Amino acid sequence: MTRALKGLEDVVSVTAVHPVWRRTRPDDPNDEHRGWVFGDPNGEPFRNSEGRGGPFPPAFPGNDPDPLYNSFSIRDLYDRAGDTDGKYTVPILWDTKHETIVSNESSEILRMFNSEFNHDETLASNPTLDLYPPESRDAIDAVNEWVYPTINNGVYRCGFATTQSAYDAAIEELTASFDKIESILSRRRYIAETKNMTEADVRLFVTLLRFDEVYSVYFKTNTRVVADNDAIMNYCRDIYQMAGVSDTCVMEQIKAHYYCSHPMLNAYSIIPRGSNFMSLLNEPHNREWMN
Repeated sequence: MTRALKGLEDVVSVTAVHPVWRRTRPDDPNDEHRGWVFGDPNGEPFRNSEGRGGPFPPAFPGNDPDPLYNSFSIRDLYDRAGDTDGKYTVPILWDTKHETIVSNESSEILRMFNSEFNHDETLASNPTLDLYPPESRDAIDAVNEWVYPTINNGVYRCGFATTQSAYDAAIEELTASFDKIESILSRRRYIAETKNMTEADVRLFVTLLRFDEVYSVYFKTNTRVVADNDAIMNYCRDIYQMAGVSDTCVMEQIKAHYYCSHPMLNAYSIIPRGSNFMSLLNEPHNREWMN
């Protein structure tokens, strides 16, 4: 999303991995790791890692093979970079010159895209956009400090809780923060106390985008839904309708990943139909007048 907002599409290429996790060493019966693999348009349909569900296409639209090394999995790239600790996560910012991983932390990559390409007008087509301006950093950091643990990570704390008490604690914090967000956004246009969009909005939006179709069902965060909260719903429309953002929001693949990659939560990889939340994002919003 930041890549699109900054206009870095011609400078930083992107390859979207297949949304459904698979075994990353399918020829080794003793290797149980499941994770991200590249799409293979010429491959065969497959089922989830327990042999159920699907069958899933070998590539969804936009799932291209590894353009550099024809790797099977993201794990192969970590091995190539000498990083074999076992946390083979995405996103990856890959250095094609030095053939290694620059970063696999989304918040770090966001800030790199925001600032590191501004020196040359031929790189970023929108270099004046600053998602982390110096005068607003205290306000942005203050929002990130509570949104991350209670909302961004809060949905996972709910979804992967293994005790009722852990779930109860997580859902209480998430619900309180959701209501806090609705209150804030009813008074101002963006989540941090700033006049312009910032990285805090990017970080919040990508979780809200998934909330109704995925988290409220799959991760049991059903005390609230975006569509029932006017300020949050219009906030999501406002951001979604910014130039370049909608192209980064592919709900079919978002749902395929969550509902089909964790057999312990959804043994047969059934994907709920949902309420077509994406159609709501195209409706007009009412936030231009707000600061």
